[in-house]
Amino acid sequence: MFGVIVGFSIILTIIVIGYIVGKINLVTVEQRPVLNKIAFYVATPALLFTVMAKAHVAVLFSPVMLVSASTVVVAVLLYVIISRIFFRRPLAETTIGAAGASYTNANNIGLPVAIYVLADPSYVAPVLLMQLLIMAPTVLAILDVTTGEKTSVWKMILRPLRNPIILASALGVVVSLLEIDLPDPVLKPFEMLGGAAIPLVLLAFGISLNGQRPLQAGTGRRDILVATSIKVAIMPIVAWMLGSWVFHLDPHALFAAVTLAALPTAQNVYNFAATYERGEVIARDTVLLTTLLSVPAIVLVAWLIAA
Repeated sequence: MFGVIVGFSIILTIIVIGYIVGKINLVTVEQRPVLNKIAFYVATPALLFTVMAKAHVAVLFSPVMLVSASTVVVAVLLYVIISRIFFRRPLAETTIGAAGASYTNANNIGLPVAIYVLADPSYVAPVLLMQLLIMAPTVLAILDVTTGEKTSVWKMILRPLRNPIILASALGVVVSLLEIDLPDPVLKPFEMLGGAAIPLVLLAFGISLNGQRPLQAGTGRRDILVATSIKVAIMPIVAWMLGSWVFHLDPHALFAAVTLAALPTAQNVYNFAATYERGEVIARDTVLLTTLLSVPAIVLVAWLIAA
């Protein structure tokens, strides 16, 4: 399970560095939002533009993609139903919780796992594209509408279209669909900026852990535990059921689909929550817990399916 170790060591090391940076007050918790804003408005859009510009959109229709998309729908519906019955949170917080239960870390953990465990990095591309094209715009649109000031219907519809992450992803898709070969002087600056996105988010996440303990009373422990359970335990089971009984995947494709479902919650969910200042603790604790628990989950998946 070398790929699992590599992927998680990268994330946990940078988070620990961020925690130390906050602990020694090199960057205080109060200054942390600056990192989130740079990641959200500059680095992440640059990263997503370059990823989408180079991707082949056709991979969205692979069998593994169908299983992954169906699994996400089940996870979101399950969380929303539980939330509406037991938690009754505002829409913004419910959205963050649902994203925590379904939004997979397909980049900085998914890629190493796909390379070293699945032996094929292309398995991650469909999940990444689905999240960039569908999930992220949906989450951001809801957060835009629910956290903004009351305004006209047209402004509510157009506000998400001004979101830098959505715009950058859409522009990258256009470049990919038109098969435009961008020259290095155009593409390289965005690649350099995009390279800062993940470290910035992880550092900000680590800084935010100072003075905090996961699952504190009054922080939405039930929301966090439900989102974590769905992400780490229920999603892999649903992926296995759908891949085996509905889509009839071959053994390796089934292993890939279940492994991808067992990946932890992406740090982007925390970045969204921190940027909009809604459900931040829920996102932070869900990311932390799923990152820790997904290690044994992926090892168990490999032992049961790939053995």
